[in-house]
Amino acid sequence: MPFSGKTEAVNIARKIKIPVFRMGDMVWDEVKKRGLKLNDKNVGTIATHMRKKHGKNIWAIKIIKKIKSMEKLNKIVIDGVRNIEEVDTFKRELGKNFNVVAVLSSDKTRHKRALIRNRKDDTKDSKKIVERDQRELGWGLDNVISFADIIVINEGSIDEFKSNIEKIFKML
Repeated sequence: MPFSGKTEAVNIARKIKIPVFRMGDMVWDEVKKRGLKLNDKNVGTIATHMRKKHGKNIWAIKIIKKIKSMEKLNKIVIDGVRNIEEVDTFKRELGKNFNVVAVLSSDKTRHKRALIRNRKDDTKDSKKIVERDQRELGWGLDNVISFADIIVINEGSIDEFKSNIEKIFKML
């Protein structure tokens, strides 16, 4: 879910030299290509529109195309999987060693973090944070979480979370 700690996990991957592919970057590129302002409303609208028009796995297909255009990579992190169709596409195209790691935090913790994080497409409006949660659940994020291979609870300190994520990346 938004504000659970995925970005921190991605930063850890980068720190230990694991290439990261962020699905949100594909959406951001599409928003910019259309000449729209980069904000939560436009990002959500375009992400939903493209899924309806091209299939629920459109963003996975775009990421796979990017991955396959590069030299062979031993280990990668894909940030931003939102539905089972994307998971199925990744498993089919990248192989059985594709693992889903879900980072979970309570609504209270996530909403508190939302008010302090300052990413381009973030909102500080509590109502819009709940709307974003509902939108992403509508894409199927709850199914991805329920079928995750590994679940990391992120309610403790940042150091504890970083340590847990580093262990997972090294184990995989």
